[in-house]
Amino acid sequence: MTINLAEHWPVMVVAALGALVVAGIGGALTEIGPWYHSLRFPRWKPPNWSFGPIWTVVLTLAGVSAVLAWLGAASDQQRTVLVILFAVNGVFNVLWNILFFTFRRPDWALYETVFLWLSVLALVVFIAPISPNASLLLAPYLIWVAIAGVLNRAIVRLNAPFPGRTETRTS
Repeated sequence: MTINLAEHWPVMVVAALGALVVAGIGGALTEIGPWYHSLRFPRWKPPNWSFGPIWTVVLTLAGVSAVLAWLGAASDQQRTVLVILFAVNGVFNVLWNILFFTFRRPDWALYETVFLWLSVLALVVFIAPISPNASLLLAPYLIWVAIAGVLNRAIVRLNAPFPGRTETRTS
């Protein structure tokens, strides 16, 4: 089956705008300033410059996945669920940046990473029967969020406790 993408440009525009909004908000919330530089990181942390290109690739693939899944959906109900799942994922993606960079709570961001990863997994599982190729395009996103979660955990272990968190003291 051949799909004439020129007929479906509105879907492609909406998917691209969705990816750009998530990337733009996430990027705007990512402040690599004195607080961030004061954190201790594991030796294996990717260089700071690599995060932008990685997220660009991941979110571009997610946008392409969204278009393919939309075009492959058999009903308006499937399309509605697809939009809801991508919207929830976008919220979790942005929320991580808010928790980590705005609130400066890597510990809270670590817990939120579980929900972000599960939201990507939900997309993979939901999209697989609609479009296996679209589902596969989300594999790098799933892998990257897992890597980011492991990095987040290492940052928490190397830097905890964080302000506002009380330690239990024994007398």
